[in-house]
Amino acid sequence: MPKGHGPTHGPPYGASYGLGADNPLRGIVLSLLATTVFAASDTIAKFLTASLPVIEIAWIRYVVFMIFCGWLAWSAGPRALWPRSPTLQVVRGLCVVGSAVLFVLGIRSMQIAQASTISFISPLLITVLSIPVLGEVVGLRRWAATAAGMLGVVIVARPGTGGFQPAALFGVASSACWALALVITRKMAATERSATTLFWSAGVGFVVLTVLLPFVFVRPSVPHLLLALVVGVASSAGQWLTVLAHRWAPASVLAPFSYSQLIWATLAGWLVFNNLPDEWTLVGAAIIIASGLYTVHRERVGARGARLRARAAVVDAAGRRM
Repeated sequence: MPKGHGPTHGPPYGASYGLGADNPLRGIVLSLLATTVFAASDTIAKFLTASLPVIEIAWIRYVVFMIFCGWLAWSAGPRALWPRSPTLQVVRGLCVVGSAVLFVLGIRSMQIAQASTISFISPLLITVLSIPVLGEVVGLRRWAATAAGMLGVVIVARPGTGGFQPAALFGVASSACWALALVITRKMAATERSATTLFWSAGVGFVVLTVLLPFVFVRPSVPHLLLALVVGVASSAGQWLTVLAHRWAPASVLAPFSYSQLIWATLAGWLVFNNLPDEWTLVGAAIIIASGLYTVHRERVGARGARLRARAAVVDAAGRRM
Protein backbone atom coordinates (compact mmCIF):
# COMPACT_ATOMS: atom_id res chain seq x y z
CA MET A 1 0.00 0.00 0.00
CA PRO A 2 1.25 3.39 -0.83
CA LYS A 3 2.63 5.97 1.33
CA GLY A 4 -0.14 6.98 3.57
CA HIS A 5 -1.74 3.78 4.69
CA GLY A 6 -1.54 0.65 6.65
CA PRO A 7 1.58 -0.94 7.93
CA THR A 8 3.16 -0.56 4.58
CA HIS A 9 3.43 3.08 3.74
CA GLY A 10 4.15 6.50 4.88
CA PRO A 11 6.65 7.97 7.23
CA PRO A 12 7.83 5.37 9.67
CA TYR A 13 6.00 4.79 12.90
CA GLY A 14 7.39 7.24 15.38
CA ALA A 15 10.65 7.53 13.50
CA SER A 16 13.06 10.18 14.56
CA TYR A 17 13.16 12.08 11.31
CA GLY A 18 16.54 13.27 10.23
CA LEU A 19 18.49 11.99 13.24
CA GLY A 20 21.95 11.18 12.03
CA ALA A 21 21.06 12.79 8.69
CA ASP A 22 24.64 12.93 7.34
CA ASN A 23 24.31 10.77 4.22
CA PRO A 24 21.36 11.99 2.12
CA LEU A 25 22.32 9.81 -0.86
CA ARG A 26 22.07 6.65 1.24
CA GLY A 27 18.73 7.82 2.60
CA ILE A 28 17.42 8.46 -0.92
CA VAL A 29 18.51 5.00 -2.14
CA LEU A 30 16.83 3.35 0.86
CA SER A 31 13.67 5.39 0.25
CA LEU A 32 13.58 4.32 -3.43
CA LEU A 33 14.03 0.70 -2.38
CA ALA A 34 11.15 1.09 0.07
CA THR A 35 8.80 2.47 -2.59
CA THR A 36 9.71 -0.42 -4.90
CA VAL A 37 8.96 -2.95 -2.17
CA PHE A 38 5.66 -1.23 -1.35
CA ALA A 39 4.58 -1.33 -5.00
CA ALA A 40 5.41 -5.04 -5.19
CA SER A 41 3.44 -5.68 -1.99
CA ASP A 42 0.41 -3.81 -3.35
CA THR A 43 0.56 -5.72 -6.63
CA ILE A 44 0.57 -9.10 -4.89
CA ALA A 45 -2.21 -8.00 -2.52
CA LYS A 46 -4.38 -6.96 -5.47
CA PHE A 47 -3.73 -10.31 -7.15
CA LEU A 48 -4.76 -12.16 -3.99
CA THR A 49 -8.08 -10.29 -3.67
CA ALA A 50 -9.41 -12.46 -6.50
CA SER A 51 -9.07 -15.53 -4.26
CA LEU A 52 -8.98 -14.45 -0.62
CA PRO A 53 -11.05 -12.03 1.51
CA VAL A 54 -9.40 -8.70 2.24
CA ILE A 55 -9.54 -9.31 6.00
CA GLU A 56 -7.68 -12.59 5.58
CA ILE A 57 -4.98 -11.03 3.42
CA ALA A 58 -4.51 -8.28 6.00
CA TRP A 59 -4.47 -10.81 8.87
CA ILE A 60 -1.69 -12.90 7.29
CA ARG A 61 0.30 -9.75 6.70
CA TYR A 62 -0.20 -8.66 10.28
CA VAL A 63 1.08 -12.03 11.54
CA VAL A 64 4.43 -11.21 9.94
CA PHE A 65 4.21 -7.59 11.05
CA MET A 66 3.50 -8.66 14.64
CA ILE A 67 6.50 -11.00 14.71
CA PHE A 68 8.77 -8.28 13.34
CA CYS A 69 7.52 -5.58 15.72
CA GLY A 70 7.51 -7.92 18.70
CA TRP A 71 11.16 -8.74 18.07
CA LEU A 72 11.98 -5.06 17.63
CA ALA A 73 10.20 -4.04 20.84
CA TRP A 74 11.75 -6.88 22.84
CA SER A 75 15.22 -5.94 21.57
CA ALA A 76 14.60 -2.41 22.85
CA GLY A 77 13.86 -3.79 26.32
CA PRO A 78 10.72 -4.75 28.28
CA ARG A 79 9.89 -1.10 28.92
CA ALA A 80 9.25 -0.62 25.21
CA LEU A 81 6.24 -2.92 25.44
CA TRP A 82 4.23 -0.57 27.65
CA PRO A 83 3.26 2.90 26.35
CA ARG A 84 2.84 6.13 28.25
CA SER A 85 -0.27 6.95 26.22
CA PRO A 86 -2.15 3.65 25.82
CA THR A 87 -5.38 5.28 24.64
CA LEU A 88 -3.62 7.17 21.86
CA GLN A 89 -1.71 4.03 20.92
CA VAL A 90 -4.95 2.05 20.59
CA VAL A 91 -6.57 4.78 18.49
CA ARG A 92 -3.49 4.96 16.31
CA GLY A 93 -3.46 1.18 15.89
CA LEU A 94 -7.11 1.24 14.82
CA CYS A 95 -6.33 3.96 12.29
CA VAL A 96 -3.40 1.99 10.86
CA VAL A 97 -5.32 -1.26 10.45
CA GLY A 98 -8.32 0.64 9.08
CA SER A 99 -6.08 2.30 6.53
CA ALA A 100 -4.60 -1.05 5.51
CA VAL A 101 -7.94 -2.80 5.04
CA LEU A 102 -9.56 0.12 3.26
CA PHE A 103 -6.66 0.42 0.84
CA VAL A 104 -6.85 -3.24 -0.18
CA LEU A 105 -10.62 -2.89 -0.58
CA GLY A 106 -9.87 -0.04 -2.97
CA ILE A 107 -7.24 -1.77 -5.11
CA ARG A 108 -9.49 -4.80 -5.44
CA SER A 109 -11.60 -2.80 -7.90
CA MET A 110 -9.21 -0.04 -9.02
CA GLN A 111 -5.98 0.17 -10.92
CA ILE A 112 -2.97 0.17 -8.59
CA ALA A 113 -1.79 3.47 -10.07
CA GLN A 114 -5.13 5.13 -9.32
CA ALA A 115 -5.27 3.85 -5.76
CA SER A 116 -1.64 4.83 -5.16
CA THR A 117 -2.30 8.32 -6.50
CA ILE A 118 -5.24 8.87 -4.16
CA SER A 119 -3.22 7.61 -1.20
CA PHE A 120 -0.79 10.49 -1.61
CA ILE A 121 -3.32 12.99 -0.30
CA SER A 122 -2.37 11.94 3.24
CA PRO A 123 0.11 14.84 3.71
CA LEU A 124 -2.67 17.24 2.74
CA LEU A 125 -5.12 15.65 5.17
CA ILE A 126 -2.46 15.92 7.88
CA THR A 127 -2.59 19.67 7.36
CA VAL A 128 -6.31 19.65 8.13
CA LEU A 129 -6.11 17.25 11.09
CA SER A 130 -3.15 19.01 12.70
CA ILE A 131 -5.44 21.95 13.56
CA PRO A 132 -7.84 20.18 15.99
CA VAL A 133 -5.38 17.50 17.17
CA LEU A 134 -2.12 19.44 17.50
CA GLY A 135 -3.43 22.98 17.69
CA GLU A 136 -1.31 24.08 14.72
CA VAL A 137 -2.04 27.23 12.77
CA VAL A 138 -2.30 26.66 9.02
CA GLY A 139 -1.63 29.54 6.68
CA LEU A 140 -3.47 30.47 3.51
CA ARG A 141 -0.82 28.94 1.25
CA ARG A 142 -1.07 25.50 2.83
CA TRP A 143 -4.87 25.70 2.67
CA ALA A 144 -4.57 26.48 -1.03
CA ALA A 145 -2.23 23.51 -1.54
CA THR A 146 -4.69 21.26 0.31
CA ALA A 147 -7.60 22.47 -1.82
CA ALA A 148 -5.56 21.85 -4.98
CA GLY A 149 -4.73 18.35 -3.82
CA MET A 150 -8.39 17.58 -3.20
CA LEU A 151 -9.11 18.82 -6.73
CA GLY A 152 -6.53 16.32 -7.95
CA VAL A 153 -8.41 13.52 -6.18
CA VAL A 154 -11.67 14.64 -7.79
CA ILE A 155 -9.98 14.53 -11.20
CA VAL A 156 -8.67 11.00 -10.56
CA ALA A 157 -12.01 9.70 -9.19
CA ARG A 158 -14.24 11.73 -11.57
CA PRO A 159 -17.50 11.50 -9.58
CA GLY A 160 -20.65 12.02 -11.62
CA THR A 161 -19.06 10.62 -14.77
CA GLY A 162 -19.00 7.23 -16.42
CA GLY A 163 -15.40 6.80 -15.27
CA PHE A 164 -16.21 7.15 -11.58
CA GLN A 165 -15.31 4.19 -9.39
CA PRO A 166 -16.90 4.03 -5.93
CA ALA A 167 -13.79 2.14 -4.80
CA ALA A 168 -12.01 5.52 -4.89
CA LEU A 169 -13.88 6.36 -1.67
CA PHE A 170 -12.04 3.49 0.02
CA GLY A 171 -8.78 5.14 -1.02
CA VAL A 172 -9.79 8.50 0.41
CA ALA A 173 -10.94 6.87 3.67
CA SER A 174 -7.68 4.90 3.84
CA SER A 175 -5.67 8.10 3.43
CA ALA A 176 -7.71 9.84 6.11
CA CYS A 177 -7.04 7.00 8.56
CA TRP A 178 -3.34 7.08 7.79
CA ALA A 179 -3.18 10.86 8.14
CA LEU A 180 -4.83 10.67 11.57
CA ALA A 181 -2.37 7.94 12.58
CA LEU A 182 0.57 10.17 11.65
CA VAL A 183 -0.88 13.18 13.46
CA ILE A 184 -1.26 11.03 16.58
CA THR A 185 2.33 9.90 16.10
CA ARG A 186 3.44 13.53 16.18
CA LYS A 187 1.43 14.11 19.32
CA MET A 188 3.15 11.19 21.06
CA ALA A 189 6.62 11.80 19.60
CA ALA A 190 8.04 13.41 22.74
CA THR A 191 6.93 10.61 25.08
CA GLU A 192 6.84 7.34 23.14
CA ARG A 193 9.61 5.20 21.69
CA SER A 194 9.47 4.14 18.05
CA ALA A 195 9.57 0.47 19.07
CA THR A 196 6.62 1.00 21.43
CA THR A 197 4.49 2.61 18.72
CA LEU A 198 5.40 -0.12 16.23
CA PHE A 199 4.52 -2.88 18.67
CA TRP A 200 1.16 -1.40 19.62
CA SER A 201 0.26 -0.64 16.01
CA ALA A 202 0.93 -4.26 15.13
CA GLY A 203 -0.76 -5.63 18.25
CA VAL A 204 -3.98 -3.63 17.97
CA GLY A 205 -4.35 -4.45 14.28
CA PHE A 206 -3.63 -8.12 14.85
CA VAL A 207 -6.28 -8.38 17.58
CA VAL A 208 -8.92 -6.61 15.47
CA LEU A 209 -8.26 -8.76 12.40
CA THR A 210 -8.17 -11.96 14.47
CA VAL A 211 -11.65 -11.17 15.81
CA LEU A 212 -12.98 -10.56 12.29
CA LEU A 213 -11.20 -13.47 10.57
CA PRO A 214 -13.64 -16.31 11.51
CA PHE A 215 -16.48 -14.49 9.75
CA VAL A 216 -14.72 -14.43 6.37
CA PHE A 217 -12.12 -17.20 6.52
CA VAL A 218 -11.38 -19.10 3.32
CA ARG A 219 -8.82 -21.89 3.38
CA PRO A 220 -6.00 -20.62 1.16
CA SER A 221 -4.08 -22.80 -1.23
CA VAL A 222 -0.38 -23.21 -0.52
CA PRO A 223 0.67 -20.81 -3.33
CA HIS A 224 -1.79 -18.17 -2.13
CA LEU A 225 -0.63 -18.57 1.47
CA LEU A 226 2.99 -18.15 0.41
CA LEU A 227 2.11 -15.05 -1.61
CA ALA A 228 0.26 -13.58 1.37
CA LEU A 229 3.32 -14.20 3.53
CA VAL A 230 5.43 -12.45 0.90
CA VAL A 231 3.10 -9.45 1.22
CA GLY A 232 3.70 -9.46 4.98
CA VAL A 233 7.47 -9.71 4.62
CA ALA A 234 7.55 -7.04 1.90
CA SER A 235 5.36 -4.69 3.92
CA SER A 236 7.51 -5.02 7.04
CA ALA A 237 10.71 -4.71 4.98
CA GLY A 238 9.39 -1.57 3.31
CA GLN A 239 8.61 0.02 6.66
CA TRP A 240 12.04 -0.83 7.99
CA LEU A 241 13.74 0.58 4.89
CA THR A 242 11.73 3.77 5.40
CA VAL A 243 12.88 3.99 9.02
CA LEU A 244 16.49 3.54 7.93
CA ALA A 245 16.09 6.14 5.17
CA HIS A 246 14.91 8.74 7.70
CA ARG A 247 17.93 8.03 9.87
CA TRP A 248 20.23 9.12 7.07
CA ALA A 249 18.29 11.97 5.48
CA PRO A 250 15.62 14.46 6.66
CA ALA A 251 12.01 13.96 5.63
CA SER A 252 12.06 17.12 3.49
CA VAL A 253 14.82 15.59 1.33
CA LEU A 254 13.13 12.20 1.02
CA ALA A 255 9.58 13.42 0.35
CA PRO A 256 9.98 14.01 -3.42
CA PHE A 257 11.40 10.50 -3.93
CA SER A 258 8.45 8.83 -2.22
CA TYR A 259 6.38 9.74 -5.27
CA SER A 260 8.48 7.34 -7.32
CA GLN A 261 6.09 4.71 -6.00
CA LEU A 262 3.60 5.93 -8.60
CA ILE A 263 6.08 4.92 -11.32
CA TRP A 264 6.53 1.41 -9.89
CA ALA A 265 2.76 1.06 -9.33
CA THR A 266 2.06 2.05 -12.94
CA LEU A 267 4.71 -0.34 -14.22
CA ALA A 268 3.38 -3.20 -12.06
CA GLY A 269 -0.18 -2.53 -13.20
CA TRP A 270 0.91 -2.72 -16.81
CA LEU A 271 3.07 -5.85 -16.45
CA VAL A 272 0.76 -7.88 -14.19
CA PHE A 273 -2.75 -6.65 -14.96
CA ASN A 274 -2.23 -5.15 -18.43
CA ASN A 275 -3.69 -1.76 -17.55
CA LEU A 276 -2.36 1.75 -17.66
CA PRO A 277 -3.74 4.95 -16.07
CA ASP A 278 -5.67 7.26 -18.39
CA GLU A 279 -4.80 10.89 -19.02
CA TRP A 280 -7.11 12.19 -16.27
CA THR A 281 -5.39 10.01 -13.67
CA LEU A 282 -2.05 11.41 -14.80
CA VAL A 283 -3.35 14.99 -14.57
CA GLY A 284 -4.76 14.36 -11.11
CA ALA A 285 -1.53 12.70 -10.00
CA ALA A 286 0.49 15.71 -11.16
CA ILE A 287 -1.72 18.07 -9.15
CA ILE A 288 -1.57 15.88 -6.02
CA ILE A 289 2.22 15.54 -6.25
CA ALA A 290 2.70 19.28 -6.73
CA SER A 291 0.39 20.03 -3.79
CA GLY A 292 2.17 17.52 -1.56
CA LEU A 293 5.63 18.83 -2.42
CA TYR A 294 4.53 22.42 -1.80
CA THR A 295 3.08 21.40 1.57
CA VAL A 296 6.41 19.81 2.52
CA HIS A 297 8.19 22.99 1.41
CA ARG A 298 5.94 25.20 3.54
CA GLU A 299 6.45 22.94 6.57
CA ARG A 300 10.20 23.17 6.07
CA VAL A 301 10.01 26.97 5.83
CA GLY A 302 7.87 27.09 8.97
CA ALA A 303 10.26 24.84 10.89
CA ARG A 304 13.24 26.95 9.81
CA GLY A 305 11.45 30.10 10.95
CA ALA A 306 10.62 28.53 14.32
CA ARG A 307 14.30 27.60 14.84
CA LEU A 308 15.44 31.11 13.98
CA ARG A 309 12.91 32.66 16.37
CA ALA A 310 14.00 30.30 19.14
CA ARG A 311 17.65 31.15 18.52
CA ALA A 312 16.88 34.87 18.54
CA ALA A 313 15.00 34.50 21.81
CA VAL A 314 18.01 32.77 23.40
CA VAL A 315 20.38 35.49 22.18
CA ASP A 316 18.01 38.19 23.40
CA ALA A 317 17.72 36.56 26.82
CA ALA A 318 21.50 36.25 27.07
CA GLY A 319 21.90 39.91 26.13
CA ARG A 320 19.54 41.01 28.87
CA ARG A 321 21.60 39.17 31.49
CA MET A 322 24.76 41.05 30.51
